[in-house]
Order: sequence, then structure tokens, then C-alpha cells
Amino acid sequence: MATLRTLSALEARVLAVLVEKQATVPDSYPLSLNALTMGCNQKTSRDVQMNASEADVLEALDELKTMHLVNTVSGSRVVRFEHNGARGLGVPGAGLAILTLLMLRGPLTTAEIKMHTERLHRFADLSSVEGFLDELAARSPPFVVKLPRAAGAREPRWAHLLCGEVVVPEGFAAASSAALPRDEEIAFLRAEQQRLSGELEALKALVQRIAGELGINEPARE
Repeated sequence: MATLRTLSALEARVLAVLVEKQATVPDSYPLSLNALTMGCNQKTSRDVQMNASEADVLEALDELKTMHLVNTVSGSRVVRFEHNGARGLGVPGAGLAILTLLMLRGPLTTAEIKMHTERLHRFADLSSVEGFLDELAARSPPFVVKLPRAAGAREPRWAHLLCGEVVVPEGFAAASSAALPRDEEIAFLRAEQQRLSGELEALKALVQRIAGELGINEPARE
């Protein structure tokens, strides 16, 4: 494993996008420079937003290669790139999934990490997530840190340290915001509702397809 230095924001984004897309769009992986740039500039599931050029991404890739975090894939008419995150960082797949999510979405609670890592790694429960977070925090130097809990928040958030120390806004721990926990809860419930709605629609489509194959007519509605 090469000596790891502090990553720039774009270097962290490039690495995280490669890990994410390997899981979410495996047919397109390894990624071309164009696809990787689009992933870095993606507007959804990203905090902060970026507007990197292909030249910027290519420069970040060159830096990541020196740290053995990214490889170039040969044998194609289009140059493609793949990550070497687990080996390069010396972390298991579950730990890489957590770091990837934090690099893409910013600080998150344990519950948010479990919810959003489903496609990268399926954790059994919250205690499993906490166990890997504790392992990442216990490294020397640490890869993650638990941030001070905001006043009124039910859970503290975790942040990655691959880009250096996290700057906590002044007064964050003492700031009063009665709407904060409710906002977090609403966001969580909306995400959960969307997930369940998607599963319900998929089940409905499956039932309709099976019914059609069996020649079963849907009962008339009153």
C-alpha cells in the first residue's frame, strides 16, 4: 500500500464515484473519462456540487494513480478507469462503502449510512455500521470522525477525514434549532417511503405479469 496523503476534494470525489458506479452501473464499469466526469458533476446524491472539467478529472486520476488508488484499464478503444480503493486504503469492502458514501454525501448519521449504502454494501443492522465506523475511527491516522451533536439532534453525524480535518461551524454544538430533528426525521421518512413505494410498484408489476401468464383476469372493482 502506497503512502496515502490528504486527498483534494476532487480526488476524493473521483475515487468515490468509481466505487459507486462499480456497484450501481456494473455494465458501464470501468468508466470512461467522460462517464467519470459526469458522475463527479452529478446533481443528485452529492454534497457538495461540483463542475469539474475532463482535464480536472484527468489530473485527479493521475494523482490517485501515484497512490495506487486508481488503475487504467487497457485493451479498449476508449481509455477506462477502475478503483483500487479497498487495497489502496487498506480497508474491507464494508469500510470502503462507508467512506464512499461520506465522500459523496458529506456527514451522515449511522442510520443514514445504513440506508444509503444498500447498493454498495448491505449491513445487517445499525450495530454493524457502528462497528465499522469505530474501526475506521481507530486507525492511525483515523479515516472518520464523529462530529459534535447539534443541539436538538437525535444522533451525531460522522464525517470522513481523507481530505483532512473537518471544520465544524462555530457554534454548531450549541446552536439551537428546534426544526433540525424534525427535518432529519422527515427526510429519512421520505426516503424510506420512496424505497417502499418502489418495492410496491415492482411487486405489482410482478403480480400482473404472473397473472397474465396464467390467464387470470383481475377482479372487477366496485
